[in-house]
Amino acid sequence: MHSFDFATPTSVSDAVAILAKEGSNARLLAGGTDLLIGMRVGRATPGLVVDAKQIPELKQYKLDGNGLQLGSAVTCRTLYEDSAVVDAYPALIESAELIGGMQTQGRASIGGNLCNAAPSGDSIPTLIVLGAEAVVIGPNGQRNLAVEDVCVAPGKTSLADNELLLTINIPAPAANSGACFQRFIPRNEMDIAIASVASSVVLSGDGSTFESARIALGAVGPTPIFAQGAGDLLAGKPVNEASIQEAADAAEAVATPINDMRGTIEQRKHLINVLTKRTLREAVARAKG
Repeated sequence: MHSFDFATPTSVSDAVAILAKEGSNARLLAGGTDLLIGMRVGRATPGLVVDAKQIPELKQYKLDGNGLQLGSAVTCRTLYEDSAVVDAYPALIESAELIGGMQTQGRASIGGNLCNAAPSGDSIPTLIVLGAEAVVIGPNGQRNLAVEDVCVAPGKTSLADNELLLTINIPAPAANSGACFQRFIPRNEMDIAIASVASSVVLSGDGSTFESARIALGAVGPTPIFAQGAGDLLAGKPVNEASIQEAADAAEAVATPINDMRGTIEQRKHLINVLTKRTLREAVARAKG
């Protein structure tokens, strides 16, 4: 590993000042579970590593009637150990419990998973279907981004070099709503997804009709994919297998996977169809209580 300097700001303003001065020479460390590996193999070579875990605001979260305000350095383990968060956002917990093993989850954060911008990032499709917003801060102030607009290329986000992710805001679940995340991996645990899907639905009061739906795909494109058209197809449709199959076919159509050591294009597209149906069925079941 190359030599580098290390900074430990204790406030957001200090961190912003450091990033404004250092620009692309600096990298923010939330948990370090991706950054340190990248530095070890020479994929990342920052001259300055900025520790975000000493900033109280980034380590805090708040769950109330408006939803979940999640600091960017809150660990996965912190979330799934809070029964209130588990009950309110089961799909988010499904993602958090799959990011590495227990040791990784004690340091890795949802914010770090988002900013790592891996096409296979487990939490990103879930954040998209939950309608999450990223709150970003820099020298020019604060701005909000829909999570689907954060990842722009493998390992690259729409944040400027002098900006940092402050919080991820997830709205409160709507009435008669449910969400689910599933992935397919080569082994039983701790591997990178070949394909993944998150789905969320809002049903009519009697549970017979889709009012709205959101579907997002992972590991089948250069970034996680918000399959907006596939979700929109369900609006006003009856809750049945024909509707779900139509959405799954549409989701498969927008997947743009590649052949690699983990799987083929054909396999990945087939998996998107299967996982879309499975997650929609489970989201419907959760919406019906």
